[in-house]
Amino acid sequence: MKCPFCQHDETQVLDTRVSEPGDAIRRRRRCVNCEKRFITYERIELIMPVIVKKSGSRTEFESSKLRSSLMLALRKRPVPAVAIDAAVHCIEEKIRTSGEREIASGYIGELVMHELKQLDKIAYIRFASVYKSFEDVAEFQEAIAEVAREHKADQD
Repeated sequence: MKCPFCQHDETQVLDTRVSEPGDAIRRRRRCVNCEKRFITYERIELIMPVIVKKSGSRTEFESSKLRSSLMLALRKRPVPAVAIDAAVHCIEEKIRTSGEREIASGYIGELVMHELKQLDKIAYIRFASVYKSFEDVAEFQEAIAEVAREHKADQD
């Protein structure tokens, strides 16, 4: 670590502590050259993969877009905010731990559909109708039948 005062390459760690919230490590250091003291912080930096859209364009992952998509599908549905937060966290964790540098937007759509299917069947149908671009009533009926089959299987 370079000294911020004299730019010398050697510093000595005098004290190390975990910060109050527990999300960083605080280190008191002393420069071996000028003997001035300073504090550094170490924090985890998690980088989300880049999202590749259907058009081939790339964009940064935005948690707010994920949340707004879920909220739109769940509009006027009896799903608590805590459950929505947990779904967002679950999706973000799957994206983060995928190990990929780029992820197709379709993969995120599938993750959203999976979470919605568990949260609320109506919201799932709403999202699927837009995500899968339903063209006619038969596609709605098939999606509803799929949910009904799974619901029946869960009850057996």
